[in-house]
Amino acid sequence: MTTTDKRVVRSDLWIAPAFDERLARETDVSLRVFPVHGNPAEAWDALADAHVYHVSAAKDELPREWFAQADLIARSPKLLCVSAGGAGYDTVDVAACTAAGVAVVNQAGGNAASVAEHTLGLMLGVSRRMLEGDRRMRREVGYSREDVMGHEIRGKTVGLVGIGHIGTRVAALCKAFGLEVIATDPFLSEEEIGRRGARAVSFQALLAQSDFVSLHCPRVASTVKLMNADAFAQMKKGSIFITTARGGIHDEVALVQTLQSGHLAGAGIDVWDQEPPPLDHPLLAMDNVFATFHTAGVTHEARGNIAAISAEQIVGVLAGGRPPRLINPEVWPDFERRRAQILGKFTNHFSKKTTP
Repeated sequence: MTTTDKRVVRSDLWIAPAFDERLARETDVSLRVFPVHGNPAEAWDALADAHVYHVSAAKDELPREWFAQADLIARSPKLLCVSAGGAGYDTVDVAACTAAGVAVVNQAGGNAASVAEHTLGLMLGVSRRMLEGDRRMRREVGYSREDVMGHEIRGKTVGLVGIGHIGTRVAALCKAFGLEVIATDPFLSEEEIGRRGARAVSFQALLAQSDFVSLHCPRVASTVKLMNADAFAQMKKGSIFITTARGGIHDEVALVQTLQSGHLAGAGIDVWDQEPPPLDHPLLAMDNVFATFHTAGVTHEARGNIAAISAEQIVGVLAGGRPPRLINPEVWPDFERRRAQILGKFTNHFSKKTTP
């Protein structure tokens, strides 16, 4: 390794081979992989020289010691960029990165097709009572098909809380199934929401009008416990709650109570406060809850796409470009100053190449 090498560091948690393969094609980029367990000295040695830290977005798989937080940033003086390995960035303290002049990027859109498909699967599974039927058929005889009779989703209204990459794909799939699509998104105009395939409404109107409420927003301070007891109470009686967003946006205790009261017909839950949830979690005991283990975006296709996008974006940042998925744009002047000091000046990678 020479002093001009651009150094990328990641942990040994699983990542699709496309990530390492793409970085290997760059003659001036080196990759170092540290173990998340058993040898912290090796990890700190790698991070001390890192220019880019590609951090897992799985908050309950990555030990907290290796989250991109203030203490890690302080021990990584050459760090220019933190790359979150997914659309979410729960393992990154964005404010601490910004204060240190470190750019934060995610891979928004890389798993949108998979998450959208999973969302429709949850909607269909709960509405048609597929999981309930499967469970009963494995343990009972003598019940009638009408005992597990569900409802079509055609003609119903789905309300999307957030209509970014994933929400836009969900809107298209829902329209193909004959649903009316409404959405709320504080970052988009009414016209832009319309262009993305939904009718814009307020959050309160969405809760009141929707047969399905589906979350597709990030977990930030303003969305923590967004779906609380009051919000669930505002949903239509007999409606269904779906989330493939992030744990903590919905209040799990409030959801349990709302389902137990019979106000909601069911729920499809892919994300949890603790992942996976404990086996005695009350939601797991309910037949009208379709529960999955944060797997909406975990497909061979999505994981490969995320890995490829991550590596391409890292290569671009190290070559002098402004990344297309920059989470903290306000950091840019400080970032460019630090990059020039640490790596020198380079040509703009993203002006010459299109990131997938």
